Amino acid sequence: MKKIEIYTKNYCPYCHRAKGLLQAQKVAFTEYDVTTDPTKEQEMRERSGRTSVPEIFADDRLIGGCDDLFALDAVGKLEETLGL
Repeated sequence: MKKIEIYTKNYCPYCHRAKGLLQAQKVAFTEYDVTTDPTKEQEMRERSGRTSVPEIFADDRLIGGCDDLFALDAVGKLEETLGL
């Protein structure tokens, strides 16, 4: 199984949706809540090149955000991408 990381903010509905999908798939992930952590948020921006949350990584490769995660699921590529 791949190492899954997700950067979130506690008030973000897209973050909650993305985490819900990962949990439904029984995927273990490391969450970095950047709501009040500017250092982690800067790390996220440098890794992803993006400023929005969530940002999701599988083995240090950017998957993208919530819509990207659901798009992978819709075409049957989520399990392969996450290494399930």
